[in-house]
Amino acid sequence: MTPTAERNGVPDWFDDAVLYQVYPQSFADSDGDGIGDFAGITAHLDHLSWLGVDAVWINPCFASPFTDAGYDVADYFSVAPRYGTGEDLAHLVDEARRRGIRILFDLVAGHTSDRHPWFVHSASDPADDRYIWADRPAPGFRPSPGSREGYYKPNFFPSQPALNFGYAHPRENEPWRQPVDAEGPRANRRALAEIMDHWLRLGISGFRVDMAYSLVKDDPGQVETGRLWNELRAGLQAEHPEAVLVSEWGDPATAVGAGFHADFLLHFGGPWRGAALRSLWDTRSGTDRGHWDFRGSRCYFDAEGGGSPRTFLDAWRSASAAVEGRGRISLPTSNHDFSRLVCGPRTPEQARPAFAFLLTWPALPAIHYGDEIGMRYVPDLPDKEGSEIVPGVNRAGSRTPMQWDATPGAGFSTAAEDRFYLPLDPDPARPDVASQRADERSLLHLVRRLIALRKAHAGLGTGGAVEVVADGYPLVYERDGRYLVAVNPRRDAAEVAVAGYGGARPLLTEGAECTASGIRVRGFGFGVFEL
Repeated sequence: MTPTAERNGVPDWFDDAVLYQVYPQSFADSDGDGIGDFAGITAHLDHLSWLGVDAVWINPCFASPFTDAGYDVADYFSVAPRYGTGEDLAHLVDEARRRGIRILFDLVAGHTSDRHPWFVHSASDPADDRYIWADRPAPGFRPSPGSREGYYKPNFFPSQPALNFGYAHPRENEPWRQPVDAEGPRANRRALAEIMDHWLRLGISGFRVDMAYSLVKDDPGQVETGRLWNELRAGLQAEHPEAVLVSEWGDPATAVGAGFHADFLLHFGGPWRGAALRSLWDTRSGTDRGHWDFRGSRCYFDAEGGGSPRTFLDAWRSASAAVEGRGRISLPTSNHDFSRLVCGPRTPEQARPAFAFLLTWPALPAIHYGDEIGMRYVPDLPDKEGSEIVPGVNRAGSRTPMQWDATPGAGFSTAAEDRFYLPLDPDPARPDVASQRADERSLLHLVRRLIALRKAHAGLGTGGAVEVVADGYPLVYERDGRYLVAVNPRRDAAEVAVAGYGGARPLLTEGAECTASGIRVRGFGFGVFEL
């Protein structure tokens, strides 16, 4: 499990970055309309700088009718007015860069809104092949909303028609299955390159690409999709060598091979890909289906100690061997699509060993806004801008307003709370940034110390080797042959008999000790040691 030193074009600034996800409508509202905006993000850049963040991924902020919270783009070259102006965005980018923070945009590459001018035109012109149109009913297609006869293919919700990047396997009897080198697919590839170039020239440092795997259809192994992204990556590398591409793919081996600098381990994908993340973080509350659950097994970060890290470790070994230092694997705390670390029965106390693991493992850590203070997944919320995928599975619980202070509106907005984008967590004990900044023992201060420790000791980052010493409770691993980490995410103390670590020097510990005969860690404890 030793990564190579070769970075294969990964910019130095990104190679061991700490990522932070901002859901813009929920982060900070500067103008009192109840919806977060660019100026609100700018006002809180000092928080991110103090924390130690290197790059901020902002969920889609393009012009949109918001049937899917901005993942239905109506204009790739303008920002949604609810977030502010182009000047507000430029100010955000400049102020972030001044603090050493890069801004990444969320690029929706595989589809647009059905209100995008491209689709409006395509739905009225039978010669327009920018989207995928069938001349007869076909599985997964929907009737035309315009004067054009036929049926279009959505990419996710019906309001998100799939852009035509061709099919890996055309068929004569299904003329809508165009080859990848047909004019429509070529035009869309050119358009993607133009969109990326436009924003990079305005100071954006790269993109997290939504559903990056979904472009070429009927593409086993995503071979043609990989060729497409490698083509785009080559152009990007030539014009913007410091820019990065991060994929929502959930399969780092395939995504890095397709030209991405990094890919997230995610809650979906198979046969093992989704299980890798779910076996770490997910919980089952039993009643609320608003978060994803790992059916048939307990996750490793389970208070009762009923899980195992082996599913994750096996997936990590497989992905790391395939990536071979050509890119990075990113491990998120959570994101806007699945449950937070603090979810169901899991408490903020359990987030402490989770962050100790996340920030000492050789992945690119990605922190979902608010996880650094232990914000919880809020169940039983109404559907908001497509947050409910199917009845009972609602993503809104991970998208609630950031909790900045203990005032009634949590410092998110001066608007009346009934005008907030989503309701605040109603728990009277909800955590907030201001209170935790004032408490050196808080989760927020711990996350900051762990990030600082990672940056002070390169062997704890992505470049250091990892060797697992014990894969139960506690999980024990060496980093770069120079550091030892022990993590116990269960409620009860855990001990493992491994000799040779009695002289380990504590760097940052909470209830962990090394003796000549073994390692003992209290419940929800951890230790980072220098050998």
